[in-house]
Amino acid sequence: MLCAFVGAGLGNTLRMKLIKHNYTLFLNVAASVSLACLVYALLFNFLETCFGISTLHEAGYICSMLFIIPGFPFITSGIDLAKLDLRSGLERLAYAIIIILAATLTAWICALVLHLQPVDFVKLHISTSTKLLLRLLTSFGGVFGFSIMFNSSKKIAASAGCIGAIANTLRLTLVDLSLPAAAAAFIGALTAGLLASMIKGNTGYPRIAITVPSIVIMVPGLYMYRAIYNLELAATMSIGANWLIQSLLIVLALPMGLIFARILTDPSFRYCT
Repeated sequence: MLCAFVGAGLGNTLRMKLIKHNYTLFLNVAASVSLACLVYALLFNFLETCFGISTLHEAGYICSMLFIIPGFPFITSGIDLAKLDLRSGLERLAYAIIIILAATLTAWICALVLHLQPVDFVKLHISTSTKLLLRLLTSFGGVFGFSIMFNSSKKIAASAGCIGAIANTLRLTLVDLSLPAAAAAFIGALTAGLLASMIKGNTGYPRIAITVPSIVIMVPGLYMYRAIYNLELAATMSIGANWLIQSLLIVLALPMGLIFARILTDPSFRYCT
């Protein structure tokens, strides 16, 4: 987590500087992802050498690059398509796919150069109550951070963080109970949408400003990267196809959850002319 924190921080800082100077999308994506992976690898090797950190934790390099996953355009594209705003929906979807492909291919090349492999993460041997508390806290922090990256005010970011903490913790708990990941994502997004509708009535915050950031943390960046990584290797193409299908189902389930929450709570969205 420490290595991923440093790698993601430096990678996203570089991305923002490149955007500020109007560098092209492909360059800022490739450069920021490469820096994040490199920093993670260097810091991890240092910790491994000096403190005997297990090599099984090298898979954390994937987490250091997940800041680049375009969750906002992915989710809002689904909402646009639900409203039959095809132009906006397709443009946002194409934009998100471009970033995903550029980021995952860059990370794949970095993994080959740095000899990193996306192995399974080591299981945490902690109590259920401790895991639940940590999920609530880290989900809040993740959603709050994404909201700040989307230029939300601190109050809106905190509201989105509270919704995301509940919705994402529910999603992860359902996955632990053997519910399919896509179904759990739908329920999590539906919960986030319903909670956002309750908060909107009391605070007047724009619905999209608290719903989308609250479920961006659920976008399966890990699945997407593992799909591309395994598809590039002949021996693991079937594994890559499995990851790809799972990621697609989750990406479809997330906006569907928000859409049905909106249908249930917003009469103006429920009908169409």
